[in-house]
Amino acid sequence: MPDPIEITAARPRVRGELLGAGAAALLVLAAFTVPQIASESWRERLFAGAAPIFGWWSPHIGWGTVPAVALAAAVVARGPAVARRLGWRALLAAGYVTALAWAFALALVDGWERGFTARLADGHEYLAEVPGVSDIPLMLDTFTDRILDGQPDSWTTHVSGHPPGALLFFTLLDRLGLGGPTWAGIVCVVIGCSAPIAVAVALRALGSEDRARTALPFLVLAPAAIWIAVSADAVFAGVTAWAVALLALATRAGPVVPTAGAAGMLFGFGIYLNYGLVLMGFVAVAVLVAGRTARPLLPAVLGALLVVAAFTVAGFWWFDGYHLVVERYYQGIATERPYGYWWWGNLAATVCVVGLATAAALPRALTRLRVREPAALLVAGALCAIAAADISGLSKAETERIWLPFDMWLLAATAYLPYARARPWLAVQAAGALVLVHLLFTNW
Repeated sequence: MPDPIEITAARPRVRGELLGAGAAALLVLAAFTVPQIASESWRERLFAGAAPIFGWWSPHIGWGTVPAVALAAAVVARGPAVARRLGWRALLAAGYVTALAWAFALALVDGWERGFTARLADGHEYLAEVPGVSDIPLMLDTFTDRILDGQPDSWTTHVSGHPPGALLFFTLLDRLGLGGPTWAGIVCVVIGCSAPIAVAVALRALGSEDRARTALPFLVLAPAAIWIAVSADAVFAGVTAWAVALLALATRAGPVVPTAGAAGMLFGFGIYLNYGLVLMGFVAVAVLVAGRTARPLLPAVLGALLVVAAFTVAGFWWFDGYHLVVERYYQGIATERPYGYWWWGNLAATVCVVGLATAAALPRALTRLRVREPAALLVAGALCAIAAADISGLSKAETERIWLPFDMWLLAATAYLPYARARPWLAVQAAGALVLVHLLFTNW
């Protein structure tokens, strides 16, 4: 017979989960409802047909519907038990394969072309500029000259809005014989789906294997997979997730310098993929606090500076690019999009990405900050990054993909959901993703 004291203690935790999920659900409902009841002229200024998600309403089913539902049912039914029982390496392998299958299934709900290849083939995307890059050193040296709009040779929207690392990445893929939207999409998914595994690796390295095992099914089944398949931001999420994981590994006894140096190089490359990824510094600090050591700091900084030096010598100065991008940002629709809606609409989009299970777990995760639990600290780092990005006003809309690198660490909050309630919350997580992918088409 259950202990009455344990039952009484569990009630506040259940209430906290329901309050967290309920508040997040109301935020999402308001964010979807307000544009529908507002004036047409105001709604048009949002430049998002399904605000707060960048997409448009179009209920549909597709080839991926049955596989996605079947996979979700399997993970809900067996995921928590398998995560407890499997050996560590087998668990990571199973988690990665499941994440890949989930992402591909969700993409195929929209069909192969619309849901997969067409997204990266858009004229505003990186691939549009790849054929024109005949000389990589020249591209890097003259990159800032083409950031501002209104010039005959201005970069397309996405290229101009990011440092040259993103264009360099897709150009190198093309040089390796992996050109075109299909290969680009596959690579984005392959790298992006490794991010949940990196989160689990980081948690275990920081001494929280049990938390990692609890969170992994939620990480794998997160609605974030809708935007991992397919957007370039999936690559950004994967790169920075492994930067954090390597930094976490460097806090353990062992070869600190090479591991921390590699982490620093990935962090360094991250800020040349997306200017906003400098905010991953919050998560990096959380790792060092959780690891209770500063030993990896110096080699990590040196590793990052090597990347900075390489791009600077090649002719691209990060700060020049950043200031020009801010100017370019306000040359476009950013001047029209109302900050009064998007500062909280962005947060609603984030809930759509991480799922209500994350919102349910968040209150308990934050209470564990006082004892400096690793998972709680990583969640706090992600929250700081999201808050800073939101307050900046440089992320009005499309944050469901832009904030993927931060969202991966916010999902770590699910490590605080008890095993007894894991399956119901996993079902809520999967249902959210399935509802979104079947009710609307996303631009990314």
